[in-house]
Amino acid sequence: MYEGDSFFTLTLWGRMGLLALSVLFALVALAVTRLMTYYRPLVIRIPIWAVLFITFVWASPQGYYTYYRLIFDGLPAQSVLGALPRPEEMIALLTFRHSATLSAHSLGVLGWAMLAIAIWPRRRKCRDAAN
Repeated sequence: MYEGDSFFTLTLWGRMGLLALSVLFALVALAVTRLMTYYRPLVIRIPIWAVLFITFVWASPQGYYTYYRLIFDGLPAQSVLGALPRPEEMIALLTFRHSATLSAHSLGVLGWAMLAIAIWPRRRKCRDAAN
């Protein structure tokens, strides 16, 4: 399925760096989702998740481009941010109907993981531990 994916055109070290960067980005996105949704009611957590996921999909290409500038000579310093993703693109990512690439499928998995963290039930504090 991923035979022609651009990930496999990188050197071993390039792939390892890209994988490390992706894990870092995912962990940060998950942590921010947790921080932004933990003490909020469920009705607010869903829109917060949507904004965070859309923001990640929109902004993360700049981080990856910065990494590519480190491993490829001659890439110019530029912004690669475009317009915010359209709703149908976000739905395609989350339903794995977007392009059949590691990047698109990873974004879909991350979106669902962020949603799970956003809606995960919160523990209620016990008011009286003695009882």
